[in-house]
Amino acid sequence: MLAKAIYNTGIRLYRAGVGLAAMGGKKKASLWLSGRQHWRSRMEQAGIGRHPLIWVHAASLGEFEQGRPVLEEFRRQYPGYKILLTFFSPSGYEVRKDYPGADYIYYLPLDTRRNAQDFISIARPALVLFIKYEFWYHFLTELYTRKIPVLLVSGIFRESQLFFKGYGGMFRRLLQGLTHIFVQNENSLRLLQGIGIRTASISGDTRFDRVAALLTEQTVLPLVAQFAGASHVLVAGSTWPEDEQLLASWWRQTTRPGMKMIIAPHEIHESHIRQVLALFPEAVTYSALKAGAPPADVLIIDNVGMLTTLYRYAHVAYVGGGFGNDGIHNLLEPAVYSKPVIIGPEYSKYFEAVELVALKGALAVSGLTNLEDYMKRLQNEPAFYEETASIAGNYVRDNKGATEKILRYIQENRFLSRE
Repeated sequence: MLAKAIYNTGIRLYRAGVGLAAMGGKKKASLWLSGRQHWRSRMEQAGIGRHPLIWVHAASLGEFEQGRPVLEEFRRQYPGYKILLTFFSPSGYEVRKDYPGADYIYYLPLDTRRNAQDFISIARPALVLFIKYEFWYHFLTELYTRKIPVLLVSGIFRESQLFFKGYGGMFRRLLQGLTHIFVQNENSLRLLQGIGIRTASISGDTRFDRVAALLTEQTVLPLVAQFAGASHVLVAGSTWPEDEQLLASWWRQTTRPGMKMIIAPHEIHESHIRQVLALFPEAVTYSALKAGAPPADVLIIDNVGMLTTLYRYAHVAYVGGGFGNDGIHNLLEPAVYSKPVIIGPEYSKYFEAVELVALKGALAVSGLTNLEDYMKRLQNEPAFYEETASIAGNYVRDNKGATEKILRYIQENRFLSRE
């Protein structure tokens, strides 16, 4: 089968590319390789497969947070099952490798036929969930062959994807082999139905359930609270260089009495933090502040894992990725706190961004002039601020419920036992 041969060649080339990157000193590539060493013996020694097990796979940190409400409901409703959590990317695994809600946390082995067979033989899952995307041919084929139910959660599909091309037959068959596909919106369902898939339904996006849960969490950041004080704080999350340059231009040109800014870059390696500090010479990093450095009006976050809590301290949030980098990051995280959200212009692929901009709970900017105008209005027009903030918070609350739909489906089909 030509398509399968091309796929297998692509997998081998990908592995070789990661190896070269690791040899070149790329940290993520080194973590990707080292984290997958001796996975068979490590899984066997951990006793995986000796107890009933649910396997949840997330590509990276964002997908994990998206699927987290379902995973935590598994823990609550099915305590007799162990939970195996896998990641493809180091940016997910390295941040959540100690997550207490799963019993076992591993990198997903490279998608080869032998790896898939061995992994599934060791784990022996009763149910498998893939979050949003990642359609690994050998793993999904092996699961289908063994008649193990597989659900795709919070799926999102676009016409440009391989499944909807004339040459995408191999991957269409993977979708047809999934037990059920829970999609986020009507367009995704329509696309799937157009290629003959009937085992799909709209559940909504589990991210709404995840971010709604943030309101009940008691996490506090004392240093950030002290930094913020009574100031109006702009929290800029998951920023890329274009975002940071725009924010620096605005910061230099604006009068800002009583205002501070927190920037949490998407990349926190040392060289990029230096670049951000060069744009904001007066700034202090979080690690330096923690070590006793004097405070400043700009705080640069040089660690991961704090962003969802950082938004609590925002007066206004800026969510990065909207200038053609990695795409808009999670604007629901600040929206749930009823904060006005500012994003860049490239957001059309993200339905929640499209909807929230249309509702005027998020404000899209194309450059410095837009940013200045919106920030002035948010600072000086209380009615405009309150309306924008209220729309953002209500949007999240009105779209909760995907987790409940997924769990109901699992219960109705008796994939798991409560005994």
